[in-house]
Amino acid sequence: MDPHDGLRKRAVADISEEAAPLLPETDLYDKTAKPPRTTPKVFTWQPTTRDYIIGAIFTALALWTRLYKIKWADYVVWDEAHFGKFASHYIKRDFYFDVHPPLGKMLNGLAGVMAGYNGTFEFESGHKYPEEINYGVMRIVNALFGAGTVPLAYYTGIHLHLSRPAAVLLASMALLDVALLCISRFILLDSMLLFFTCLSVYTLVVFRNYQKTAPFSAQWWFWIFATGLTLGACASVKWVGFFAIALVGLHTIEELWDMFGDLKMPPTTYVQHWIARILALIVTPIAVYMFSFWLHFTILNRSGPGDAQMSSLFQANLLGSNFENNPIHVAYGSKITLKNNGHGGGLLHSHVQRFPTGSEQQQVTCYHHKDENNGWFIRKPWDQPGFNSTEETDELIKDGSIIRLVHSSTSRNLHSHNVKAPVTTSQNEVSCYGNNTVGDRNDLWKVEKVDDTVDSKGKEIRALTTRLRLRHLVTGCLLRSHSVSLPQWGFKQNEVVCEKKGDPNSRNNMWNVEQHFNEKLPMGSKADFKTSFIKDFIDLNVAMWTSNNALTPDPDKEPDALTSAPYQWPLMLVGLRMCAWGDSDVKFWLIGNPVIWWGSTASIVIISLVFFVYILRAQRKIDDWKTPESWDNFWFAVKVGVIGWVLHYGPFWIMGRVTYLHHYFPALYFAMIAFSHTVDHIGSKFPKLIHYALVLAVNIAVIANFLYFKDFAFGFNTSAFGYTGRKWLKSWNLHD
Repeated sequence: MDPHDGLRKRAVADISEEAAPLLPETDLYDKTAKPPRTTPKVFTWQPTTRDYIIGAIFTALALWTRLYKIKWADYVVWDEAHFGKFASHYIKRDFYFDVHPPLGKMLNGLAGVMAGYNGTFEFESGHKYPEEINYGVMRIVNALFGAGTVPLAYYTGIHLHLSRPAAVLLASMALLDVALLCISRFILLDSMLLFFTCLSVYTLVVFRNYQKTAPFSAQWWFWIFATGLTLGACASVKWVGFFAIALVGLHTIEELWDMFGDLKMPPTTYVQHWIARILALIVTPIAVYMFSFWLHFTILNRSGPGDAQMSSLFQANLLGSNFENNPIHVAYGSKITLKNNGHGGGLLHSHVQRFPTGSEQQQVTCYHHKDENNGWFIRKPWDQPGFNSTEETDELIKDGSIIRLVHSSTSRNLHSHNVKAPVTTSQNEVSCYGNNTVGDRNDLWKVEKVDDTVDSKGKEIRALTTRLRLRHLVTGCLLRSHSVSLPQWGFKQNEVVCEKKGDPNSRNNMWNVEQHFNEKLPMGSKADFKTSFIKDFIDLNVAMWTSNNALTPDPDKEPDALTSAPYQWPLMLVGLRMCAWGDSDVKFWLIGNPVIWWGSTASIVIISLVFFVYILRAQRKIDDWKTPESWDNFWFAVKVGVIGWVLHYGPFWIMGRVTYLHHYFPALYFAMIAFSHTVDHIGSKFPKLIHYALVLAVNIAVIANFLYFKDFAFGFNTSAFGYTGRKWLKSWNLHD
C-alpha cells in the first residue's frame, strides 16, 4: 500500500512555513556512520510565539462559547436526570448500577462536591433546580472539558503537518459546531468522552513524530505513556473509548510491521519497541480502566439501588446491608431470596401476572430489583410430615435435600413441566402453581451443592457462600436463568427456564441464597462473607455488557422521538429536542453545523478516493511526492481521519441497542480531521494564495453557519416557528 516503503531515512518534513529543520540523512542504526558536526534537535515541532497566541485565542473563545448563559436553563435538562443522579450517589456513597464505566460520573460527583451539593436532589427530568444547588458549577466542569477540545484540535492539526490555516480550520470546527457546543454545556458524559478522545489523538500524533525522529528519547517515552493514559481515561468514561484504542492498536501494528522489515534495525531494538508498546499501550490503559473501578468500589461503600446487579458476597460487604444478619445455614421454613450466578444475574421472581401462552400459569422471571416478589419459603415435599407447616425449623438443607419453594407473596409453588418455555422453546417452562395444600410432584426440586467459598467439604447449604443447582425431581432439568428478556407482557424481565440438556456447570444454572430469614438459626457476621476486587470487577463489567445489549427498541411501542438510526447521522437528517418545547420554555435543539457535518461526510469519500488514485498512480511508477516523508504525513492524516471515523461510526450499524444522535459525536471529530486534511491537500495543489483562500472560504462558511444556528446551543425561549428558516430539511423536528 505504501509507494515509498523502505525509503524513510530522513526526519519529518513539515509542509507548513514554520517547518522544523530536517535531520541529517544518517542511519540511526549504523554505528560506523560519522556523527553530525552539530547535535540536531530531536523534537518535530517547536511552538512559535504565533502558535501560542493562536492557541490562547482559541482557548478563550472556547471558554466563552461554553460558559455563556450556562445557567439560563434552571431546570434538569435531558440526561442530566441520569448523570446528576449518579453524582448524587457518589456524594452519598450509595452503590448504584449503570451501563457506562465510572470515570466521567465520578468527575460529575467531584463537580457536585465542588459546588457544595449534598446529594439529596432527585434530578427529575424537567424539574427546577432548588436555590441551594449550584448546578452552574457542575455544568461548568463539563464545559471546561468541552472547551479543552478546541486548542487540542489546533495543535493536533499542526502535528499532523497540516498548514497553519488548515489547523485553524480544524480548531474552528471544534469550536463552532452547534451540536458539540450544546452538549458540552450540561451535566453529561459526552464532553469528557470527546476531550479524552481528542487528547488521545493528540498524544498519538505527537508520539508518532518522535518515533520518526527520536525513538527512545525522554520525549518519546513521555508521549507513548501519555497515549496509554489518555486511552485508559477515554475507555473509562464510555466504552466508545475502546474504538480509540483500536485506532492506536492498528497504527501500532503497522509500525511494528514496518520495523520488522527494517533489516538494519538490531533485534534487541525491535524487541524493546515491542516491550515499550505492551507496557504503554496495553498495560497502562488496562491499569487506568481497572483503577477507575477500584475508585468506584471504594467510594460507593454503602448499600444502594444498584446492589442487585452485583454478587451477593459483594453486597454483604456494603455498609447498610443486612446480609451479615443472615443465618449462616439454611433450613426448612426459612424465607430466602435466590440469586442467579450468571454474569449480571438477577433474583428469582414471580408476580400475579400469567403467561399468555403455554400453561398460562403464574409467571416466574429473574429480576434485578429487590421487592417482596423475590421472596420464597423453603417447604418440605408433599409426601413428608409437616409438608404444609409454615413454621421455621432448624432442620438444615443439605446437598441432595428435596424441597418445595413457595412464593411468599402469592403462596404458589415453583413448578416445571413438559411445556415449552415462552421464548427459549427448546427448554421447559417454569411457572408458579397451586398453593400450600394443592400441588403435585412437579413442585419438587433436588438441591445439588456445587461449591462453597468457606466450607467446600461440608454438605450443608450456606447463605451467600454456597453455589447450588436446583434439579427438577420429575424431569431432571435444571432451573436456569439467562440474558434472554421476555416481551412486554413479562415486563422485559429475564426468562427463567428448566434446562433439559446443556452444561450443568454453566453459571446460569447456579444459584445462591442471598437474603435469609430464620429466627431459629444463629446469625452470621461480615467476617463470614469475603469477596475480591477482580471478581467484582468482572461481574460488574459483564453486567454492564448484558444491560447494554438489553437496551433494544421495543417492537410493541412507537419509536421514541429522541432515538435515531446511524444512517441519519453523517447526513444530519435529524435533530434532537433536549427538553420541553413550549413557546416560553428555554429550549435546546441538538443539531450540527451543516457545513461541518455535510462537508466532513463528503471529505471522507473525497480523501479516500484521492488516496486510491495515488495508489493506482504509484503502481504505474508515477511519483507524486517530493519526499517519502510528505507521503507518510499524507497517509498518516488519512488514517487518523478516515479510519478513526470508520472505527467510531461503523460499529453502530451492527449494534442492537437503541441509538441517539450524540453517539456520532466522537466519529464526527475524526471526520472533521479528514475535512481539514482534504481542504488543505487539495488547496496545496495551487499557489499558496489560492490555497489559503480556499481554506479561509471554508472557515468563513463554518463561522456563518454557526452564527445562524447558535441559538439552538445557547438556548431560546420563543416559539420554534420563529426559526422556520433554519429548518433546512423536512426531517428536522424543529417545530413539527
